[in-house]
Amino acid sequence: MNSQLTPGLNDIFAYIDEHAEMFLQRLIEYLRRPSISAYGEGIGEVADYIAGVMRQMGLAVRVVPTDGWPMVFGEYHARPAAPTVLLYGHYDVQPPDPLEEWVSPPFEPAIRDGRLYARGVGDNKGQHFAQLLALESLLACGGTLPCNVKVLLEGEEEVGSPHMPAFIGAHRDELQSDLVIVSDGPVHENGQSTISFGVRGVLNIELRAWGANRDLHSGHWGGIVPDPLWTLVHLLATMKNERGEITIDGFYENVEPLSELERQALARLPIDVDEVKRSLGLRRLDEPKERGYFERLAAWPTLTINGIHGGYGGPGSKTVLPHEAVAKCDIRLVEAQTAEEILAKVIAHVQRHAPEVSVISYGGMDPSKTPLDSPFTEPLRQAIIAAQGAEPLLVPAKGASLPNYVFTKTLGIPAFGVPYANADESNHAPNENMEVARFFMGIKTGVAMLSYLGALPNTGMGEEQKVSEDGK
Repeated sequence: MNSQLTPGLNDIFAYIDEHAEMFLQRLIEYLRRPSISAYGEGIGEVADYIAGVMRQMGLAVRVVPTDGWPMVFGEYHARPAAPTVLLYGHYDVQPPDPLEEWVSPPFEPAIRDGRLYARGVGDNKGQHFAQLLALESLLACGGTLPCNVKVLLEGEEEVGSPHMPAFIGAHRDELQSDLVIVSDGPVHENGQSTISFGVRGVLNIELRAWGANRDLHSGHWGGIVPDPLWTLVHLLATMKNERGEITIDGFYENVEPLSELERQALARLPIDVDEVKRSLGLRRLDEPKERGYFERLAAWPTLTINGIHGGYGGPGSKTVLPHEAVAKCDIRLVEAQTAEEILAKVIAHVQRHAPEVSVISYGGMDPSKTPLDSPFTEPLRQAIIAAQGAEPLLVPAKGASLPNYVFTKTLGIPAFGVPYANADESNHAPNENMEVARFFMGIKTGVAMLSYLGALPNTGMGEEQKVSEDGK
């Protein structure tokens, strides 16, 4: 690291400490504003609000309409020779239901025992606001940023980012950067910071079977009229066997094996499997038994039955033969599968085994993967140590899904996940929270990451990539 290009980290950290209470109150003001993408409450107002906050920091900002909720895009150009870092987050939040389970109202932020409770504090307002305050702190202390920065805040992440692919494609040139940093999700369960290099993709489907045109008496019609629930049960049994293998033809053909570097990183991730089972009331993990805990999350796709519905589910019994049945499923995807490819294989499988069943897709996301030996890995690792005083864990891929594929596949840039929230943040659940100390640590980590990246020798990576793509 060139210390001449990254002076005064301690001075900037001291500035953050001096302004901590003010920063916290500004986060609380942000969290008071609902922005629920599921039904649009407050979305436009919050997009304008956070755009105004970014303008006051000195960024050039636009609120960009989409066919859904708007994107907020800001940028700051420091100097031509510096790397360009794209910071991604989302200003939308989950619905707060069930309201009766909240100790304090979801949009009236409250601090209890060192934690700030509010809907969206961990997912994702508190995390991307920490990134924004890192920019503000750097500008306040140095008058400029150590690197060029672009900020993209989405308003539809909590509903599956349906308009991200088209938006990224349409704005590819102005979004082009050297790397993207995503601060979302929790740190490791032991409290250790992480750098994640990938996420699984997801495909959401519904299988719908029909029998007669109405429910029937099971005594009069059982054995004569097909039972759509049995149709689904038999179909689902052809899709995954008791050994945990997904048996859809060609399902695994594009799954890429882990590299040796990735295997070594997974082996270093701490886990107490017995404690996991105990905490969940489990006697065993899912098949196959020999597969490692983190290998399951990073390297293998899944097929999950989210629910089966049909017929009678009330008290006692009702001898009915249902006329309709539905199975809701999700499929988690790994590199180099795609949602389009797997949907086509599911449809072909259903046509062979149960052609009367309809397959309905509710959309999906492709997986994303960045190599562990990226030239940006080491400066990010060193920056986290500088800000937090501890080594981060390197996670080849997380099991959940984010729209990172639009960065790695459409923009062609590496994506790094550096979460700030505590592992028990209760995102998507009542009493969502973030440890206040982690919010402040997130600001310092953002400062350090941009400082260390800005100290890299000029590689011209962003410009070379753009020239190559333009064919000039």
